[in-house]
Amino acid sequence: QVQLVESGGGLVQAGGSLRLSCAASGSTFRDNPVGWYRQAPGKQRELVANIRTVGGTNYADSVKGRFTISKDNAKNTVYLQMNSLKPEDTAVYYCWTRQWGMDYWGKGTLVTVSS
Repeated sequence: QVQLVESGGGLVQAGGSLRLSCAASGSTFRDNPVGWYRQAPGKQRELVANIRTVGGTNYADSVKGRFTISKDNAKNTVYLQMNSLKPEDTAVYYCWTRQWGMDYWGKGTLVTVSS
């Protein structure tokens, strides 16, 4: 069974940085797409960034130039480096992967950016 566990969320002032981590068990990120989504209060969950199966990355327009997604296949961990954080980045951030035709989600980690 695939399990994803996020960490690294917290409270930060606007302009600050955080790095989120997502560790996987029961599967591997090596040959599967992986990404980060977020959901702000009262809003739908949205894609933040992902790494495609064949490589390459996608970013939401709102985070381009500020966030960077990366993964360490040896550690089976994906990261989201978030710089120049804004209050509108406040949300619960979820790790995601798709394997064997099924979507898997972590429980999320809360990021709060104060103005």
